[in-house]
Amino acid sequence: MAISVKVPPVGESITEVTIANWIRQNGDTVRMDEVIAELESEKATFELTAPAAGKLIVKKQKGDSVPIGEVVCEIEEGAVTAAAVATPQPAPAPAPASKPAVSGGTKEMKVPAVGESITEVTISHWLKKDGDLVRLDEVIAEVESEKATFELPAEATGILRIVAQEKSTLPIGGLICKIEITENAPEAKPAPSAASATQSADYAKGHPSPAAAKILDEKGISAAAVSGTGPGGRITKEDAAKAQTPAAKPAAPAAAAPVVRTATGAREKRAEKMTSLRKTISKRLVSVKNETAMLTTFNEVDMKPVMDLRSKYKDKFKEKYGVGLGFMSFFTKAVCIALKEWPAVNAQLNGDEIIYHDYCDVSIAVSTPRGLVVPVIRNAELLSFDQIEAEVGRLAARGRDGKLSIEEMTGGTFSITNGGVFGSMLSTPILNPPQSAILGMHNIVERAVVKDGQIVIRPVMYLALSYDHRIVDGRESVSFLVRVKELLEDPGRLILGI
Repeated sequence: MAISVKVPPVGESITEVTIANWIRQNGDTVRMDEVIAELESEKATFELTAPAAGKLIVKKQKGDSVPIGEVVCEIEEGAVTAAAVATPQPAPAPAPASKPAVSGGTKEMKVPAVGESITEVTISHWLKKDGDLVRLDEVIAEVESEKATFELPAEATGILRIVAQEKSTLPIGGLICKIEITENAPEAKPAPSAASATQSADYAKGHPSPAAAKILDEKGISAAAVSGTGPGGRITKEDAAKAQTPAAKPAAPAAAAPVVRTATGAREKRAEKMTSLRKTISKRLVSVKNETAMLTTFNEVDMKPVMDLRSKYKDKFKEKYGVGLGFMSFFTKAVCIALKEWPAVNAQLNGDEIIYHDYCDVSIAVSTPRGLVVPVIRNAELLSFDQIEAEVGRLAARGRDGKLSIEEMTGGTFSITNGGVFGSMLSTPILNPPQSAILGMHNIVERAVVKDGQIVIRPVMYLALSYDHRIVDGRESVSFLVRVKELLEDPGRLILGI
């Protein structure tokens, strides 16, 4: 009996794949779950495994483009001999007490669904090596998606067989590794000998942890240039964060006067591979510019009333609630009131429909060592000033530590970004799809303005509202921004909700 092997679905919008390579050849005897070919789509390369043991009959050749669902090969089950099936099973022999016996079962670990709209992930780092004994729920690898990095725990106890190598990209559902399930696995490893202990210590010395390796890679710093303070000299995340880039290190006196110097000076350059997060950000930003009718409207706000109120009560606020009173709570409250009055600014396009939200899930842009992330404050319209400040602080800390979950970064209805913390005077913030608008805050500068016929000095902030003109009309965008300005220049309205 011949079993037809078809191209499986490999991701949204992908209609065909290419036969990149046949690992087993026509006529070979293959085992069940053995990798027989590599298939390549426009987004990733993944492996094709045999659904049964038997003789391989190749139908499509290397380099052929094959639609999803079409047959690429067949497996003749009756052609495999009993000896061939039994070949992979080792002959029974007394195993050393330190090695567990393989029970014969194999657990396949595939890429799990990690969030809305995410179709692929990258194997960032293997924490265990091929052939290692791993235990159920033990973390064996770090996997990186376009939005976050998360840990991959073992789904069984047994011997690890790695299928996808580091830096490879897999679609959701793609095969990552296999675990040859063991029985009678020892609960604890025997005490290491002096030689093995020395070898372990040597390995730890100067070796970065996964999180530290990422930070060093982004900074362009070699692990050899960093001193580790962790166990056995291991380089920790804190060591990597404190490490200086080569450009920031003081030059040695001897290097200050090179023997030969050209008139143009140093012309050094280096190439660094883009991270998955940076590549995804690039694609999304280009997509926003190409697929939305984005416009930006501007206004200015006199921040003196907010600053006076904040200066008057910030100490008592901190004493009562345990959090500082910043500007973000004022802006978030003002935005929520304005969104209720102009619901199109809080809406999203879904095909031929416009989805309006009767709640305000406000996304707050946070700068982290890995790039910009946008965690969400849920139901911000229901929160008090102290609750908003506490949530902003919590999300910002989790973002800087790389601990934000997918759920914490998806589902926002409106965004706020504060370029003023970096000194920006004015900018046009780009939309955060599928949202229809984003508010840009900027730095506060004392300017000469006219008040009641008199020229006075006031702390002024420029505001920018970028919006999708397909949903939001000019009248709505300008009126929304004017409403935010009114609420901030008279903060008593925020407290009274008028």
